[in-house]
Amino acid sequence: MNILVLNAGSSSQKSCLYQLGSQLSSPLEPLWEAKIDWTHHEGFAEIKVKTKNGVVEEEYPCQDRQRVISQMLETLTQGKTQVIDDLAAIDIVGHRVVHGGQDYRESIVITPQVQKAIKELATFAPQHNPANLEGIEVIEQLLPNVPQVAVFDTAFHSQLPLSAATYPIPYEYFDQGIRRYGFHGINHEYCAHRTAQLLQRDLSSLRLITCHLGNGCSLAAIAGGKSIDTTMGFTPLEGLMMGSRSGSVDPGILIHLLRHNNYDADKLDQMLNKDSGLKGVSGISNDMREITQAIAKGNQRAQLAFDMYVHSLRRHVGAMLGVLGGLDCLVFSGGVGENQADIRAAVCQAFGFMGVKIDDKKNAASPADEDIASPDSTVRVLIIAAQEDWAIATECWRQQKGYS
Repeated sequence: MNILVLNAGSSSQKSCLYQLGSQLSSPLEPLWEAKIDWTHHEGFAEIKVKTKNGVVEEEYPCQDRQRVISQMLETLTQGKTQVIDDLAAIDIVGHRVVHGGQDYRESIVITPQVQKAIKELATFAPQHNPANLEGIEVIEQLLPNVPQVAVFDTAFHSQLPLSAATYPIPYEYFDQGIRRYGFHGINHEYCAHRTAQLLQRDLSSLRLITCHLGNGCSLAAIAGGKSIDTTMGFTPLEGLMMGSRSGSVDPGILIHLLRHNNYDADKLDQMLNKDSGLKGVSGISNDMREITQAIAKGNQRAQLAFDMYVHSLRRHVGAMLGVLGGLDCLVFSGGVGENQADIRAAVCQAFGFMGVKIDDKKNAASPADEDIASPDSTVRVLIIAAQEDWAIATECWRQQKGYS
C-alpha cells in the first residue's frame, strides 16, 4: 500500500511516501521525503527532496502555495527523485491537522463536512489549520478519488479529565470551546506505544511522562495508554518555555502591557509566540544548539536561557509526577529531547531523590529508541526518535483497511 503523508506547518510542508505491507511493528524508512521551506528567501520557496538516489534541491516562486505543493508532488514521478510511475499509484493520503476541536477525537476520513470543520477551527489555529487545508485541496485536485485522512494533533488529549481540561475561569467559556486541548498528540501517542514495545510491557500498565522537546515543547502525563494531563492548553503557547514561545506567564503581565505599554493583541501575539523563550531571553536564537555554543563562549544571557529552560522542564515534570502518582518511564523525544544530552542529564538529576539514574555514557551517545537509565534506576529513561509521519501513515493504513 502506497501512503502519502503531508505534514504542513505555517512555514514548511513536510511530506513522505511510505510503502506498507502487513508489518507495522517498527517504523519504516520512507521511499521519498520532501520538504518545502516557505521562508528560504523572499518570494521563493525551496523544495528539498530525498530518496535512495540522493538529494535534489530546487527553488520556485511561491506566490501560489498550492502550485508549489503540486510541484513538490511531481518529483514523485519525475527525474532523479522518481519512486512511482504515476500519482495514481498512491492508495491513500494522510494529513496532520493541528486542531480538531472538541468534536474530532480520533483520525477520520476527510469528507466535505470534516473539511468545513477544519476550516472553522482555523479560529483556534490560524497559522496551522489553513496550511493543512492547502494540502487537502491540492490532493482533491490531483487525486479526486483517493481517500484522505485527517490525523489530529489534539485527538490524543481529547479525553483529558474535566479537572485537567477546564480552566478556572467562568464556566460559560468552557461551553464556548475555551478549554485545554493539548498538542503534539500524534508524537506523544506514538512515544507511548513505542515505549511499551521497547520495554516489552503492556501499555495499560505503564505510567509515563513523554517530553516532546523541539522549537515547540510539551509534556504529557500518560496512564493506561491515555493522556491524563498535558502542558499545552487552549493554544500551543501554554506550558514549558520553548524556542521562541514564552510558555506560561502571569496573565497580569499581559494586562499590564495592554494598559501601560501601548500593546494590542497583535503585539502580544508577536512577543509571546515569536520573540520570547530561548530567543527572547538569550537575544541570540531559538535554537538550543546555538545557545549551547554561546554558553561555551561565556555568554551569560545564553546561560540564563538554558538554566530557565531546564528549570521549566523540571517544574513541569514534577507537576506531571503529582498527577500520575508515580512514574515508570520518562521519555525524551523531538530535536532537543533526542540530541541534547545535557538537557536530559539536568532533568534526570533533579529526580535522583526518587531513584532516577542514567548511564552517562549512553546518555552522551544519544542513542535513538534506547533505554539510557542505569540498571539500578527505579525509573526507565528512554530516548525515542519522533516519528510523526510514520504515525500518520499507520493511521492511514488502519483507515484504509476499514475504508476498503
